[in-house]
Amino acid sequence: MSHPAAPVAAPDPVRDALAQRIGAMLAGGVDGDPAPFDGLALELFAWQYEKNAAYRQFCDAKGIHPKRISRIREIPAFPTDAFKSAIVTSFPFEQAVMAQLTSGTTANRRGQIFRDEVGRELVLTANRVMTAAYLFPDFADGQRCRVLILAPSPEMAPSMGMAIGMDETRRHFGTADSRFLLDYSGLDIKALIAALEQSESTGGPVAMIGSTSAFVYFFNACKARGLAFRLPAGSRIGDGGGYRGRFGELTQDDFFRLAADVLGIPASHCVNVLGMAETATGYFDDTLRAAVSGRPSARRRKVPPWARVEVVDVETLRPLPAGEVGLLRHYDLANLPTVLAVQTDNLGYLAENGDFQIVGRAKRVDGKLAPLPSERVVGPMGDKRIFRFLEAYVNFSIKFKMGLARSRRPGARASLPMTPPVCPCDELSEEMLANPLPRPADPPAPSRSDMPAH
Repeated sequence: MSHPAAPVAAPDPVRDALAQRIGAMLAGGVDGDPAPFDGLALELFAWQYEKNAAYRQFCDAKGIHPKRISRIREIPAFPTDAFKSAIVTSFPFEQAVMAQLTSGTTANRRGQIFRDEVGRELVLTANRVMTAAYLFPDFADGQRCRVLILAPSPEMAPSMGMAIGMDETRRHFGTADSRFLLDYSGLDIKALIAALEQSESTGGPVAMIGSTSAFVYFFNACKARGLAFRLPAGSRIGDGGGYRGRFGELTQDDFFRLAADVLGIPASHCVNVLGMAETATGYFDDTLRAAVSGRPSARRRKVPPWARVEVVDVETLRPLPAGEVGLLRHYDLANLPTVLAVQTDNLGYLAENGDFQIVGRAKRVDGKLAPLPSERVVGPMGDKRIFRFLEAYVNFSIKFKMGLARSRRPGARASLPMTPPVCPCDELSEEMLANPLPRPADPPAPSRSDMPAH
């Protein structure tokens, strides 16, 4: 299916200068100079106030104008819920080339986060830098490994930020045999087990990425069937979703024990990721990077130079000191095409050094947010009904297919291969394939010299 090219953006010298300076901060990496942030943030706010009608209306209602503020904390933070009822762009809508669904909305223009070509490049660059620093900190420039993805591809879920981000990881860090393992028949367990066995036999490490719940179901199914692997050193897990509440029915320590028992992957190589469509930058646990550098880790999320995170009181929205739990507020320069400051309903706390951790989504009591984590687990695919259905189906397919997998217990009989039921929901196909957008061509396939040394 072909798609019309987005109209050429009209010249905007201010936007172009901001993008260039923000891009320079991204190029500086996670250890770059944070000094330009404050000045850039105030300039970006002024530009977004002028260009973004929905955000300007929000600021005017609060009586805040760029000329009347001088500190970052005075910039109004746009609530994540407001993205569900307004088109929040700082560029002409017809120039959009990227759309991501927010959680809990219908598949229409409102309830999506749009980015133009400049914004698209910023968000992809920001997360490529973060992924390199925290999921592959031990890789030399250009080094790759096999990436196994327990999640839908962008072709299957073009508006799911998780799918887009994982495909970027495959393209930039994966070898040619990297792949998505999920289709409309569920997770390809046979291919997953074959890939893990190949990794064991060849000594080539793998990176497994996907939703936390998919790993939990896979681990439990392996334990039930007597399946265990000893993946080579350097293998790792990148999971998303466990940060909201419990890791399915497990604690985080339970998750680590299962990863070690089933795959032979230590806790230091289990990296949890916090990502939201409303903010451009994804935040990673620093455990693997700390292990590579030989320093202890408190398993918190580092904030890169182009972003800031604050914790605010649930009722007053005033900043809280380090250690106190409140709502997370994100300031992200890579949000150039939307809004710099985003107010979330996620609960978390700051460390003295500016690191942060999330403890869950705030509970709603009588329609108001309370400083208590919600008991409802929300996965990385989001709260939208069709995404919750997809995640449930992924987990069902794991349980079903793993029931047919051969055991590694001595004397166990191999099960005959069977085909699980294909997802019967036409709505899934229609919604997941809605609004496809152009994607870049893959980079050249890696040569043998790109492969990690074993």
